[in-house]
Order: sequence, then structure tokens, then C-alpha cells
Amino acid sequence: MKPLSDMRVISFEQYGAGPYGTMFLAELGADVLKVEQADVGGDPARHVGPHMLGPGDSQYFQAWNLGKRSITLDIKSEAGRKDFHRLVRGADAVVNNMRGSLPKTLGLDYAALKSINPAIVCLHISAYGRDNERANWPGYDYLMQAEAGLMSLTGEPEAPPARVGASMIDTMTGMTGTVGLLSAILQARRTGLGCDVDTCLFDVALHQLTYSALWYLNSADKPGRQSRSAHLSQVPVQTYPTSDGWIFIMCMTEKFWRILCDEIGRPDLYANAAFATAAARRANKANLNAIIDQELRKKPTAFWLARLTSKIPIAPVFDVDQALDAPFTHQTGMVSSVPHPNCGSLKVLANPIKIDGKRMSQKACSALGADNAVIEEERAKA
Repeated sequence: MKPLSDMRVISFEQYGAGPYGTMFLAELGADVLKVEQADVGGDPARHVGPHMLGPGDSQYFQAWNLGKRSITLDIKSEAGRKDFHRLVRGADAVVNNMRGSLPKTLGLDYAALKSINPAIVCLHISAYGRDNERANWPGYDYLMQAEAGLMSLTGEPEAPPARVGASMIDTMTGMTGTVGLLSAILQARRTGLGCDVDTCLFDVALHQLTYSALWYLNSADKPGRQSRSAHLSQVPVQTYPTSDGWIFIMCMTEKFWRILCDEIGRPDLYANAAFATAAARRANKANLNAIIDQELRKKPTAFWLARLTSKIPIAPVFDVDQALDAPFTHQTGMVSSVPHPNCGSLKVLANPIKIDGKRMSQKACSALGADNAVIEEERAKA
């Protein structure tokens, strides 16, 4: 099932946030026309190494762009602008992830396009927004993690500030924008009137602070980095050493805390006043962790996973290769493959959404300009 098979999206995008969001639309069935500039080689992501798939294509690029068609247009030219407007007439949305001031200049906002298609929805994904003094600023994921305070929460307390290892702000901003876009398209289909939808990397990065932001705003509680990736308030919730590696344990409830004590052979711990309540465990965290460390170091990771899995929330701490090679990852179908003209078959991550219990089919993004026939089709209709 492809629930968005009746939707067309025209996207002016590059690198991460915009492409990630529109990739979900494409894999859910939308016809996503990725507009690229031929004279500069298209989306710069096509040329990001080290793992190339031939001229103008790379594994990095495909990770953000599966399922899309590629067209080349120069909307700064009169002919290119006319071709774009013909496409807009039959589209549901126009997406861009440019600097905040550019969409208006290039005619990609609702004010410029509503006379062509009153129901068009224009999604703008920028670094800092379109309505403030930073509208012209460039910006990337890592900068947002730095300024939004996320790096102050990541890593060991005495270590330098650290970013999350993946581009989580790009991906979250792409998904945030997609939620806004789909909501506005539903409204446009009811009313016949589209609109502008905005989100930006900075706003989304701040929003990821969630409860730690409310703690500071309302209680002047300034959270900081926790040793061994611990939760800001719940104990024991963090990484723990085994005799041959690491595991992550999350005792978010009293039930799980008591089960852990029983399974490691220390039922005396939950009867001890120093650890009997969540508040007590928080106050005596260092002493409690020393005891749990001592017990868990007695056996290897495999032993503790076998003993504790399904009883309490627990997971091995994997490297990337271990995570992707793990049997469970393949049992769930999260590793897939798509045909690719230059390498035969390209392994990819499956879309994490299932419809009626099934994952959706996938395909690689087209080569630069490979789908320009759609432009000719629209010209023929004019």
C-alpha cells in the first residue's frame, strides 16, 4: 500500500533535513520531483564520498533521497520559471530547505504561487526561520546541537561537549516539516486553500530538550552531562559494564528495579533505605552504581542478556557494524536492498513505517535530470 500515491511534491532541496522528510513522502507513495541545478552537478550530496556509486551519485546521497525522481530546472530563467509553474498547477506541495530569505526571492512561497494553484502548500525548512534577524544565515545540524544546549547534555561530565553521533536534528526537522506539510495538505483538500508551513533546524533542536527545558524554565534546574549516558533523574538508568562489554539497563519503574535486584542476586538492595525509593536512589546514585557494577562484572554480556531480556528493559551496547549485522535487525526487515544501475544492488535501510504489517517497496533516486520527461509532458498539456 502506498497511501500518498495521489500526491505530487516538488522539492528544492539539498543535503539533510529537506531530503530526509521528502524521502518519507516518496516511500509512502508520493511523486517527489527533486529539482536540481544541472550546471552545478545537482544536489551537493551526490558528490559526498568516500563511497561513490559512479559520477553524480553516492551512498551518502541515496541515504537521503530514495524513491525520488530528479528533474533539472533553472527557475531564475524565464523558461525555467514557466516550466516550474506548469508543474505547480498539478502539485500538492512545494518544498525547500534554503536560507530563510531565498524562498520569497525565488518565488517559492504561497504568495507567489497561490494565483497558479490556490491549494498549493509551501513547506520552508531553513536554519533559523524566515521571520527574524537570522533569516540569511546558513546553518547545519551540528551548529544547532551546539547552540540549543544539546551538546551540554551529551558525553561524560569532565569531557568536552559532544554532539550526537548521527544527524538527529536534520532528521527530526525533516520529519517535523513533513507532519506540518501533510496536515496543511489535508486542510487544503478540504478548503481548496493552501498556505506556507515553516520549521527550522534551530527551533527543532530546542524542542528536543523536552523535559530538561521545562525543568530549567520553571524550576531553574540546569541539567548537565551525566556519567555513562545516565538519565537525568531516574536510577538505575545508564550503561553498565559486564565482564566482556557493556549493557544499557533502564529501570524506569519500581517493578523493574525490584526485578533487577532479584536477578543479580541482591534483593537486599530494595529493602535498603538508601535505595528503597526513586528519590533515595537518586541521592545515593554513586554508591548504588558501584554495587551494581560489581555484580554485573561477574558475568559476560551474553549471560546478562539471556537472564534479563524480557524481564526488564535491557540492550547490548553495539557498534554500528554489530547493530547492522545483528540477527534481529535482519529478522525485522530493517536492512533492505534496491536495484541500482551502477552496482546492481544497493543495500539500504528499510523505511521504519509499516502499512498493514508490511514494509513499503523502495527504489533508488534517479540520476540527475533523468526524469525531465515530466517537464515535457507538462509543456505538451499547456
